[in-house]
Amino acid sequence: MTEPSAEALSGSRADVLGSEAMGRYGLLLACALASLFVQGVASPSELQQLVVTALGGAAVLLALHAAPLPPRVVAVAATLALVLLALSVVRAAFGVIGDGVAGAMNAALVAIGPPAIAYGVVHDLRRTGHVRLQSVMAVLALYVLVGMLFAFVYRAIDLLGDEPFFAGGEQATAAHCLYFSFATLTTVGYGDFVARADLGHTLAVFEALIGQIYLVTVVSLIVTNLRRPSSPAAAPSARRP
Repeated sequence: MTEPSAEALSGSRADVLGSEAMGRYGLLLACALASLFVQGVASPSELQQLVVTALGGAAVLLALHAAPLPPRVVAVAATLALVLLALSVVRAAFGVIGDGVAGAMNAALVAIGPPAIAYGVVHDLRRTGHVRLQSVMAVLALYVLVGMLFAFVYRAIDLLGDEPFFAGGEQATAAHCLYFSFATLTTVGYGDFVARADLGHTLAVFEALIGQIYLVTVVSLIVTNLRRPSSPAAAPSARRP
């Protein structure tokens, strides 16, 4: 009876690690989409803000856990995420933090996710040499987090600035900022919400460029080169003497 080769064992271990990463990235994508739903549908309230921050924090922690980052980096980023989450709880309970600061905190929290996801995807591609399903989930989750990040930034600018963010007297609610952000990121350009000042225009231009370039390069390359996971029967067998 032949023993499995080192190559087969390595492939089996890679499949196990890949399944774990796929589960984490799947949960990450689910958290990001759930946060979008809550912001777009739920009525603005302290509870809504807390749920949004909790979902964002969960997404960031999952991104950090899925990427093989150095322990120190993970510890610092996870601590920052937990501190921001704790501040959101304090805000919901005592109301000592303004909406503008809360929006800036959410932006800082969500900003941790995309670099961690990008590092995890690159590491997985270098380790395996091919694209797997978890990489597709990861790049989609990164795309959603980028849209959320810009939405939080737009809302923070509106609340912390002296002038409204949108032209025409439109209110920069969480739902409106999210709608404007993803309409810009996907370059749909409905035109019902328009940034008023130069800062908003510039940020919208950068977001549109990021969204368009990301879709036609990163996402298209990842999806085009997607491979199905190899079955155990296809694993290389040991050579007989």
